Amino acid sequence: MIVDCALYTHGVRQHRLDDVFAAAREAERENGFVWIGLVDPSADEFDALIEGFSLPELAIEDAIRAHQRPKLERYPDLTFAIVKPVRYVDHAEVVDVSELAVFVGPRFVVVVRHGDSTVPARARRALEGDAETMALGPWAVLHRLLDLTVDEYLDVARDVDVDLDEIEDQVFGSPPGQDHAERIYRLKSEVQQFRRAVVPLVGPLHRLASGHVPGVPEEMQQFFRDVEDHALRVADSIEAADTLLTGVLAADLAQVTVEQSRVSVQQNSDMRKISAWAAIGLVPTAIAGIYGMNVRNLPAAETSFGFWVVLVVIGAACVLLYRAFRRNRWL
Repeated sequence: MIVDCALYTHGVRQHRLDDVFAAAREAERENGFVWIGLVDPSADEFDALIEGFSLPELAIEDAIRAHQRPKLERYPDLTFAIVKPVRYVDHAEVVDVSELAVFVGPRFVVVVRHGDSTVPARARRALEGDAETMALGPWAVLHRLLDLTVDEYLDVARDVDVDLDEIEDQVFGSPPGQDHAERIYRLKSEVQQFRRAVVPLVGPLHRLASGHVPGVPEEMQQFFRDVEDHALRVADSIEAADTLLTGVLAADLAQVTVEQSRVSVQQNSDMRKISAWAAIGLVPTAIAGIYGMNVRNLPAAETSFGFWVVLVVIGAACVLLYRAFRRNRWL
């Protein structure tokens, strides 16, 4: 649906317009431009815009479907941009990505929003309070949208760095054997999502800043260069975060593997001790079992000293086994 449609002349908002055709005609007559904002529009809602502003069908398809890669495309009469604002949901460690499709023409700006983003509303409020910048026309709107979006990138990058510090403290400061791989992998996945919003935008920003896009006022190029610098800084921060997460994940897995090996060695040692004591205990058990069968003609069974002979044999056998196991470090 259309959330706002207003005419601006000399950087000042004149009035809201409900008729798109009237908006296009009035912008031409008043030497101003129209700023139209839409949220999750359908194809039917775009029909009036197609006629009123001659929007290209391919760009409209991208604007309606969403889930596009950040880009900047130049058509004969307008420029089409896809921008992905983000915000960081700290308690869930999730990068929430929305999407803006922006049509920039000589006398109009159409901003299509998908998702939960305050960038278009904040951009409109800021520019309506800055008539000098708004007087630069539709390109000033695109710049402010990009500037606020990249500012959000900087905020998200700082929040990700905070979580990275927490993960490092957990991995290297917690008792051995605790596995943090799930949290590390989840954050690494969100960093990749963040990368897909930021890195593809660097190229379009460079084109805007270097004058490779026709129609961009020369005085606006320096502002686009500033946005490009910030975006490059965020891209570098993302690369550093991804590299760090890869290293922390490897360290965490190594610590878990070492702890598991230590436990396995300890278990093997315990099993050897148990087996050794069981073998020693088997000797008296076996001899006592044999002599308890009441079988005749057992050695020394009928003599007065037979009991003591059996005890000595049992003791000697147990001592020999104990010394053998000690020598082999089983006990």
